[in-house]
Amino acid sequence: MNQRFSKWLSVRYHRTVNSIAFLPAVITLLFLGAAFAMVLFDFSAAGKEVKASLHWLSLKDATTARSIISSIVSGIISLAVFSFSLVMIILNQTASQMSNRILDKLIGNKFQQSVLGVYVGTIVFALFLLSTIRDIDAGVSVPALSTYLLISLTVADLFLFIYFLHYITQSVKYETIIRQIAGETKDAIKQSCTQPSEVLVKPIAGVAILAPKDGKFQGFQQKTLLDICTEKNIVLSFIYPNGSYLIKGTPYLTLTGKDTIDQELTNRINLATTIEQDMAIDSSYYYGFRQLMEVAVKALSPGINDPGTAVASLYALGSLLAFRMKQHPQNHFAGEDGITRIITTEKSFDEVFELAMLPIWDYGKNDRVVLQAFHHILIQLQQRGAYPSIGKLLQAVDKGLVEKEDSLFVMAGNKDKQ
Repeated sequence: MNQRFSKWLSVRYHRTVNSIAFLPAVITLLFLGAAFAMVLFDFSAAGKEVKASLHWLSLKDATTARSIISSIVSGIISLAVFSFSLVMIILNQTASQMSNRILDKLIGNKFQQSVLGVYVGTIVFALFLLSTIRDIDAGVSVPALSTYLLISLTVADLFLFIYFLHYITQSVKYETIIRQIAGETKDAIKQSCTQPSEVLVKPIAGVAILAPKDGKFQGFQQKTLLDICTEKNIVLSFIYPNGSYLIKGTPYLTLTGKDTIDQELTNRINLATTIEQDMAIDSSYYYGFRQLMEVAVKALSPGINDPGTAVASLYALGSLLAFRMKQHPQNHFAGEDGITRIITTEKSFDEVFELAMLPIWDYGKNDRVVLQAFHHILIQLQQRGAYPSIGKLLQAVDKGLVEKEDSLFVMAGNKDKQ
């Protein structure tokens, strides 16, 4: 029960923190707290003393204060609507020309969420101040210091809006997006590929455990699963590599050490593994390679026809493949007793290479610009490591370039005859 609740809490926490509304909500609450604290100071003895010593901060007309705050509220609302209408238009255009799978990356941009939070926070700050302005028996109660602070925040929001326009136009450039995906993928490789050489233990056949639901396999809780294996004196072997789609009821791992497995142990093992519909680069670096591949393929489609973006993706993939060539995943994990308890299935470098490069080759093998980029990248990769997949594709690229040159000479010869 505790394991089930812990997993449920972890999943909900991850979804909440990565939600587009989380950061704006936190910032809005901070603004609300600041407004409450500022009003308390405004009506305190210290606040009144400040206003008495600085006559230019006095604001005794309630109608004027209400007009200022109301104008600020309507202005910031218009600013927020315009800003994020622009964001939605740009996101829609980017997704249609690159890949809709990068939308999560663009929508989850922390700076954009922070700007939304500042806008909403300013509106909440203003509305809270508006509720504190009222007529009383002894006169009119106006939070002058808070109102002037609100005016300062509004001016800051205007400068933030100007910078936001610059930022959003820069952040949706294809080169910027490709660089971000490549950076996240490299970080994921560093975390999951920690071995200097490739030493893979083959999975062991045993009692099959079925996938509890449909979804993508995204790893497991290493400590929890090792504790279970040590406690029960068993070995678990995962059949599919991280990022693979699993159909409910399909065997996805095997258990060695017991002839049979009860439902309680099955449930404990399933709770320690992660199978979800959504995918993220930090849970599987293969997904980063796939995103870059999809960006290149989409750019080479007849409707887009943008070989420049495809070449930028190729260069990013080349750098990542060169890094992956020197970093290898660990596929066996030992418990506290030193015995190997968990064995995973990992893709070899050749498989990662083919996953990333061959679809781009299928779409771009008739484009001279793409062929030249392939040749440039593959020559450098071949110098770092003699892998069969690199050699085969390089031969195909060289053949394609020769055919392009031959066709050019044939065309020139026909023109001379005419």
